[in-house]
Amino acid sequence: GIVSSGVSVLIMALNHTSAAPASRALKLRAAARAIARHFTPHLPPFLFLTDPARTPVPEAEIMALPPECGILFRHFGDEAEIDFIRDFSPVLHREGRIFLIAADPHLALETGATGVHWPEKRLKEARPWRGKFPLQTASAHTPRALRAAADAGMDAALLSPVFPSKSPSAGRPLGLARFRTLTKTAPLPVYGLGGLNIQNFSQVAAIS
Repeated sequence: GIVSSGVSVLIMALNHTSAAPASRALKLRAAARAIARHFTPHLPPFLFLTDPARTPVPEAEIMALPPECGILFRHFGDEAEIDFIRDFSPVLHREGRIFLIAADPHLALETGATGVHWPEKRLKEARPWRGKFPLQTASAHTPRALRAAADAGMDAALLSPVFPSKSPSAGRPLGLARFRTLTKTAPLPVYGLGGLNIQNFSQVAAIS
């Protein structure tokens, strides 16, 4: 919801799920319409995060997503994933998709990506790239990290983990109450991340 800062709103980042693509797409489209009523217009209502280990060839999943859903590619140095991003980027441009590359501004430039996502520990590296892309985001796990992301000129932050997550980097989950409090006082738009799936994402998307 909009708070005193005038810029803090809430949506969510949705990881890959085991739900049927058609069922997931219907639920996401409905949620996207609801979220659009209270979210910053130039930001996608959802972000789909790739992972070479979990979604080695995410083409089918990406194409099944609603067109307003953004894609955040995380290649973690995996050469096959980097090649996939290079090869698939023309498709994304034809589809008019918003897509970000995590921690790789050079690949983002090469592929014409919408922007870059910065891990919290690498936020200082974003300084030379400020203003070079239409959209840049950063990871955050604390109120201090949210402020740092805003100070660095990020357009939005991915705050995590909302729910218990199997991710190696996930710490103690914030829970919905804490997550709601942090988003309402955040100095920039916030995406929820961590343990989200097609079964529970509506709990986060309903926070406004």
